Amino acid sequence: MTHHMNLNPQPFSMIAEGKKTIELRLWDEKRQRISAHDTLIFTNTADPSAVLQCKVKALHLFPDFAELYRELPLDKCGYLPAELETAAPEDMDAYYSKEQQQKYGVVGIEITDISTLPSTD
Repeated sequence: MTHHMNLNPQPFSMIAEGKKTIELRLWDEKRQRISAHDTLIFTNTADPSAVLQCKVKALHLFPDFAELYRELPLDKCGYLPAELETAAPEDMDAYYSKEQQQKYGVVGIEITDISTLPSTD
């Protein structure tokens, strides 16, 4: 199965460079359809013609970002080395409310086999 997601430019670039191999998301209805070995298509929000294709290696489920941050390697989740000391689960509050996190839980989507797709222009 193939799933489509939008990504901001910095995480998009980090995935393209192989520096970010775990995408953090809410475990909502849309993400609950994802399984290991599925394909993810990421579209850059700043340049919709920039698209990445990845395979889902594993899904890491947690009740909240606090537990996810304790368990997963944050350098693989998109944090730069200089940011690791100050990385906090509250960073994800900008994307998902505490109520959403409590309702659905969260997921670290581990990806592999990253490739750039041809431009859609």
